[in-house]
Amino acid sequence: MNRSELIIAIKNKAAFSRKDAEKVVDTFFDAIKETLSKGERVEIRGFGSFTVKNYKPYTGRNPKTGVQINVPSKKLPFFKVGKELKEMVDRPF
Repeated sequence: MNRSELIIAIKNKAAFSRKDAEKVVDTFFDAIKETLSKGERVEIRGFGSFTVKNYKPYTGRNPKTGVQINVPSKKLPFFKVGKELKEMVDRPF
């Protein structure tokens, strides 16, 4: 499912106009992005949680030339699936 399909699903399920459904999706994702950019955690019970992981700098190697390069520290978003979602996805049909 992509963003457009999500908007259509919300539009049909909640009887919103497409514009209102798009606003709901944008607001939801903007709130998650804003919270993660502050370094805070987002938890949606039954679905999962979003956190920011800090990675230390390290010395890497360019696979093409073999030259060593210094990779700076970085922060990346991380998603951990919730128990209910994990069980739902793993359930046989």
